[in-house]
Amino acid sequence: MSETEFKPYIGPYENQKEFTFRAVFIGAILGIIFAASSVYLALKVGMTVSASIPIAVLSITLFRVLGRSTILENNIVQTTGSAGESIAFGVATTMPVFLLLGLNMEMMSILWMSLLGGILGVLMMIPLRKGLIVKEHGKLTYPEGTACADVLIVGEEGGTNAKTVFLGFGIGAIYKFVNVGLRLWADVPTRMLKFFKGASISGELTPELLGVGYIIGPQVSANMLAGGVLSYLILIPAIKIFGENISTVMFPASTLIKDMTPDMVRNAYVLYIGAGAVATGGIISLIKSFPTIISAFRSGFKSFLDSRAGKNSGEVVLRTDRDLPLWVVVFGSLGLVLAIWLAPVLHINAISAVLIVLFGFFFVTVSSRITGEIGSSSNPISGMTVATLLITCLLFLAAGWTGVSYRAMALCTAAIVCIAASNGGTISQDLKTGFLVGSTPKYQQLAIMIGVISSALVIGFTVILFNNAYTSIAPVSFENFTASLPEKPETFKAPDGITYRVLHVTEQVGDVRIGKYLVDESNHIKYLVDPGIAGVVTSLNGQPTKKLDAPKARLFSLIIDGILTQKLPWGLVLIGIFLALVMELVGVSSLPFAVGLYLPLSTSTPIMAGGIIRTLVDKKRKGSASEAEFSPGVLMSSGYISGAAITGVILAGITILGMDTKIDFSSYSTSLSSADWFSLIPFLVLMYILYRIGIAKENKEKRA
Repeated sequence: MSETEFKPYIGPYENQKEFTFRAVFIGAILGIIFAASSVYLALKVGMTVSASIPIAVLSITLFRVLGRSTILENNIVQTTGSAGESIAFGVATTMPVFLLLGLNMEMMSILWMSLLGGILGVLMMIPLRKGLIVKEHGKLTYPEGTACADVLIVGEEGGTNAKTVFLGFGIGAIYKFVNVGLRLWADVPTRMLKFFKGASISGELTPELLGVGYIIGPQVSANMLAGGVLSYLILIPAIKIFGENISTVMFPASTLIKDMTPDMVRNAYVLYIGAGAVATGGIISLIKSFPTIISAFRSGFKSFLDSRAGKNSGEVVLRTDRDLPLWVVVFGSLGLVLAIWLAPVLHINAISAVLIVLFGFFFVTVSSRITGEIGSSSNPISGMTVATLLITCLLFLAAGWTGVSYRAMALCTAAIVCIAASNGGTISQDLKTGFLVGSTPKYQQLAIMIGVISSALVIGFTVILFNNAYTSIAPVSFENFTASLPEKPETFKAPDGITYRVLHVTEQVGDVRIGKYLVDESNHIKYLVDPGIAGVVTSLNGQPTKKLDAPKARLFSLIIDGILTQKLPWGLVLIGIFLALVMELVGVSSLPFAVGLYLPLSTSTPIMAGGIIRTLVDKKRKGSASEAEFSPGVLMSSGYISGAAITGVILAGITILGMDTKIDFSSYSTSLSSADWFSLIPFLVLMYILYRIGIAKENKEKRA
């Protein structure tokens, strides 16, 4: 169907309320909520789920309470709110790399990169809209954008299942609070297999991971579980068996293998194998998309030239075809280059600033095209970030820029591009929704910019909140190491009540690994400040510690260190590379498999449970793929994810403020809290509720 034949739901000559204060405000608030939940999800499993559909459903419901709204207002709400999820992914997968480089994760750095990357993604999509959204209509489906348009149209004509989202939110929040807050049952039941040395099985039985599994479906869930099984039931036991009689420490570990727990083996060896597999999976997904990338870039560049040529002065521009003017793109891009270069918190030189804008235009084009063909969930943003990092680091290496400051600069370059590409894919879905319902493009472009700004103000706070909440202060001692500190070092108060000086180790020295340490007056290391994100301390004072694995951040850190320091256990990385290649050769998608290999098995187990529920529901129900995108099960899963994740943010805040000890949540614990079998009961109830909601019919009741 050509662009001239297509008729949107609201015609170009109809005028409705659209870009209103209440629509933008509600969108910004919902965007902040979903941004916080997306940060948690990205730090936990290295992925997020689209927020547009649940935001659209919530918008329709809220406006029914606040007063009658138009479909175009609801579209502005979901457009504004969707920015939070896309920026959260870029931030949560890149910013923790600062911790892995032995540096601090600064609030202002996160804020600037969120703003600059998010706005860059919007600017680059302005000249691409006509070519990719309008002219390619009928060829590029933009599945999430199309499904969101269906939701808005159904909401305009009849009922929605907003109560399903609220129900899921409530159940997810209560479950998380009772489980993690009151600790009425174990949240990660684990069983060591005594008959199989080094092997263990576990499951983090939480609503958010169950919801993720339902949304991504059984195939991807199964691939992730397969990777986890390989890690915990094959690789770790094999390393324990073969290393049992080795009397020397094997690099990169600092402990004998026979003295290691399964988690220690994973941290010392399997993580590098997983990182090699994830990097390879990301690059393979990018290579598979290479024909699309070439055509997307050609189409995008042609659209840019067409837009620059402008329209005939006598031609009337329809409301549904009004973009922000081209001068906003040109001067905005130049302004971004200057802002990136001159921002003192980023420490980026002019060359990197130019690279960011060039990579930004290229990968925003690629991201938009790929989301148009296969959707946001399969969009290889990580592969694009890996490609940016590889090219940037190789250029730095050729120029001799290998110091710590250049590693941080390479990270900032890739982070802004990652955020831009992620937001570019999201706004493409939004613009597709707007094209179908008949919105004004320039209002959507303004709305998502507002969403970028409002969400960026919260995302950095959320990332730092999670890191501080799960940070462990572990006593360590290195007798033969004497620290060399700067003239005015940072200070940090340890659990023993003494204020120590802070040492940032950015290059491994003997047994002293990269990280943040506390040093006494004699310049001897007393404590390791192990980050809550991607930390390595698994237990403290006999109690297990809670960490967020941040798989993508670990991968990006290994790429930066591997190229610029040229110190990496390449043997382990190569094992991961060839494992990913083997998966591709046997027809298995290597990226989800590799992510499962990298993550703890406990993460993949509940995701697989969600995939199984999705299979049972799909067999019971009949419907198109578009209908499945906003079916009751998907809406319930979105509620599970957001409710549990927001509760996780609140509990993290309670921990930071020290209120967890004052409230003494542990007093609610019972003998069942440590019984692994008991944890299965509430989780099975959670699964059953999701199944029952999933097979229910949507509410078709007409609006009065």
